[in-house]
Amino acid sequence: MIQKFAIVVGVLVGLSFTHTPTLVAAVNKYSDAPEDVVTCGSVVKFTHVESSSSSRNNEAYLLSSESKNLGSGSGQQIVTVVGGEPTSNNMMWWIRGPNDPEFRNQQSSGKSACEDGTAMPIKCGEIIRLTHLETQVNLHSHAVKSPLSRQQEVSGFGQGDGQGDNGDDWKVICHVDSTYWSREAKIYLQHIDSGKFLGSSSTVKFTHQNCGHNCPILGQ
Repeated sequence: MIQKFAIVVGVLVGLSFTHTPTLVAAVNKYSDAPEDVVTCGSVVKFTHVESSSSSRNNEAYLLSSESKNLGSGSGQQIVTVVGGEPTSNNMMWWIRGPNDPEFRNQQSSGKSACEDGTAMPIKCGEIIRLTHLETQVNLHSHAVKSPLSRQQEVSGFGQGDGQGDNGDDWKVICHVDSTYWSREAKIYLQHIDSGKFLGSSSTVKFTHQNCGHNCPILGQ
């Protein structure tokens, strides 16, 4: 099931420039980028559009993770869509380039984002990696079924050092015909290795009945 996510916050986390001519060339390369463009190195939050729009109390549902592992499937770190205050650190994701940019650029799946450095704009169709800011694991997917929906599992992968593998790579698919990824825009995130789309559903929820009384997900 394909679902849309929309960025609700974009915060620049740091700059590191050492070669002024290279920086000037990069800035000129993106001279047509809008002011609200999403940039490499930003920390963002993702709102799940379908779940949020169907909420009876107008609650926002955001992509979230924390230091708890799945009790089945891969056993990797939990990634879910949860309702709550959008100020939670569990909902912050750091935008980076793909795991292996050189490998991705040799494929036909898309161009690597962030090759021109931190704070450079991200174009629609480019490949990114999303690192959970609080735990430093990467948004990941693989050929393992999720315990409830039985669709492809999404997890947090890595040892907490921001490192991972090519299963951490996602393509930014813009909902409208545009060149750049803009803040507040509705997008799809497509998993490169499997071709699947990041999704959720307001009709598929964990409860004590289907997850158990010690369910780690309900403890978020």
